[in-house]
Amino acid sequence: MDVAEGTLIAGYRIERRLDGDETSTMYLARHPRLPRRDVVKVLSEACAKDAAFRARFLSEAETAVRVQHPNVVAVRDCGVHEDRWWIAMQYVDGVDAGSLVARGRTVLYVERAVRIVTEAARGLDEIHRKGLLHLDVKPANIAVVEQRAEPDRVWVADFGVARPRGDATTRAEVDGRSLILACAAPEQISGGEVDDRADVYSLGCTLFHLLTGSAPFDRDSPGAVISAHLNDAPPRPSVKNPLVPVAMDAVIAKALAKKPEDRFPSCGALARAASSALSPDPSPISPTGTRAGTNGGGRRRLLLVVAVVLAALAAVLASATYRAGRADDSASPSPVSTTGADPAAVAAAAAWSPHAALYQAFPNLLPATPLGLGYQGLNTCRFVDYTGDPVAFDVVDTVDRLECAGDQDPAFFVDISCNTARTPIAPAPASDIERLEGEERWTRPTGTGLLRWGTYLNATGRDIGALQVSFDDPGRSFCRIQVVGDASGSELRARWWLDAPL
Repeated sequence: MDVAEGTLIAGYRIERRLDGDETSTMYLARHPRLPRRDVVKVLSEACAKDAAFRARFLSEAETAVRVQHPNVVAVRDCGVHEDRWWIAMQYVDGVDAGSLVARGRTVLYVERAVRIVTEAARGLDEIHRKGLLHLDVKPANIAVVEQRAEPDRVWVADFGVARPRGDATTRAEVDGRSLILACAAPEQISGGEVDDRADVYSLGCTLFHLLTGSAPFDRDSPGAVISAHLNDAPPRPSVKNPLVPVAMDAVIAKALAKKPEDRFPSCGALARAASSALSPDPSPISPTGTRAGTNGGGRRRLLLVVAVVLAALAAVLASATYRAGRADDSASPSPVSTTGADPAAVAAAAAWSPHAALYQAFPNLLPATPLGLGYQGLNTCRFVDYTGDPVAFDVVDTVDRLECAGDQDPAFFVDISCNTARTPIAPAPASDIERLEGEERWTRPTGTGLLRWGTYLNATGRDIGALQVSFDDPGRSFCRIQVVGDASGSELRARWWLDAPL
C-alpha cells in the first residue's frame, strides 16, 4: 500500500511517490531537520514479513553507506518506523539513463552515451575498491542530471542487490526481483561465482543500450534472453546505429565476453576503451582500455570540430579563388567561375549529397556538413527511418528524415522530414501535441507557412515543449520541421522560432 502524502516516517514528511515495484517504493520526502529533500525507500508490507527480504533490505543500507563518491548516490540513514522498514538516500533531481533513451529518440548521441558510462564507471570502480559488487547495473540505475551548457552529472544508484565480494549470496537469484535479465552477466544467470567483472558485463550491456536504443540480447521471452546471454555472440552496435564507430564493436565484444577472464578487468578500463573507440586510430585496444602506443586517442568531438574548420577553410579558399578569377579576366576560368555558383554552397551540397535537396531547403539552419554546427549549435545530424532508427547516410527513401541534436538551450533536437519527390507534405497532425498552446499563420520575407506550438508529457513525466513548422513556398513545401525541447512550446517559440533562419 502506498504511503499517503504528508505521512511522517521517522520524522521525514512524505511529499510524493517517485517509483516502485513489488518489493519497495521510493518517495520524495522532506528531511526532519535540514533544509533539504531526500528519497525514502520503504519496503513493501508483503516483503517486510519475509525475514530474508528484511535482511537484504538493511544489507543495502549497510553496504551503500560504506561508499562515498561523487558518482554514487549517498545513503543517509535507515531504520524501522511503525513496522515500516525504510532507507533514506540522496535525492537526485534528474532522470535515469533509460528514460533519456525513451525521450522520443531511440539512442543517445555517441559521445554523450560514452561520457555517461565513463562517469558511472568511476562510481562502480569505487564500489569495487570498497570490496563490494553492485550486481544490478542497468540504464534505470544510472541517474542523470542534465545541465545547460555543462556535461551531464551522473550517479550510480540502487544497491538493492549489492553484496560484499565473496559473499555466497552473490550467486544468481533469477526470481524476477533480484536479477534484471537484460543486463545480467552469464555467471549470475548460471549460478557461478561472480566478481567485479560481472558489473563490467552489465555496464557493457548498458553502453550498448544507450548507443542503440535496446538491450544487446533483446528477445521475446525470459528464457530466450537467458539463452542469448549464455550462448549468443555479442551483437555489433555499429550495425544497429551507423553513427557508432566500428571500433566500438570490439569494445562491446570484450565487455560482453562469456568468460569473465576475457573481459576488461575493471569498469574504468571499459570506459577508457569506449573513449578510445571514438578515435579513428586503428591500433588495437589494450586490456586496460587504451590503444597501444597512445594515451587513449582523441575524442570524436575534436574530429568533428576539425572537419568543420577544414570545410569552412575550403569554402573560404574557394570563394577567394572565385573572386580572384572575377577580378583578373586574364586568369584561366575555373569550373566554379564559369557556372557562377557560390563555391561554399557547392561544397555544402556535395557534403550533403545524396540529400542535397533537403540541405538546400534550409541552408542557414543546417550545418554546412553533417558533422558541423548549425543554428544555435545544431549538431550530430543523422538520417532515421519512420520508427526513428538510424539509417546509413547513402540510403534515400521516399521521405528523407533528418534528426539533429540541439544545444539543449532550448532545443533538445530538431527533426526535418522532406518528400524526396519534392511533392508537398502535409503539416504534422495537431494531435501530436498533447496540450496545444497556440497556432498561427506566419509570414517572413522568405515565405509563409503554419506554426503550432505546445507541450507534451514525456516517458518520465516531464513537460517537454514542441514546435511544428510547415511551409507554403514551392522551394520548401515538401518539408516540415519539428523542434523538441525546453519546458514549453511557448518558450521554444520565443527562444528558438523567432530568430530561426527560416
